[in-house]
Amino acid sequence: MGMSDVLRSIKSAEQDAEKRLSDAQDEASKIISDARRKASETVQQAADETVAMTQSVLDSAREKAQSEADQVKSVGAKEVAEIESKSASNQDNAVQMVVDALAE
Repeated sequence: MGMSDVLRSIKSAEQDAEKRLSDAQDEASKIISDARRKASETVQQAADETVAMTQSVLDSAREKAQSEADQVKSVGAKEVAEIESKSASNQDNAVQMVVDALAE
């Protein structure tokens, strides 16, 4: 093997090494790109889940508040009905008292 063969062999090995290095850099870039994409997707998914969870909590709180408001409204309506009933019977008594006072 002559000097030119050795030099060609070295040159070929260098070119092969450069190609491997280039391929490795391309692969590293692809891995980094994929990792960034996956990280972005994970962040977006977490944000979406947070929004959904927040909406669920708000909906639950609204339902509970509406239920409590309906109960208060029901109790208030019963109390108003009782007051109206009592006032109607007291009105008859008051009219009778006025009539009795005027008759005397």
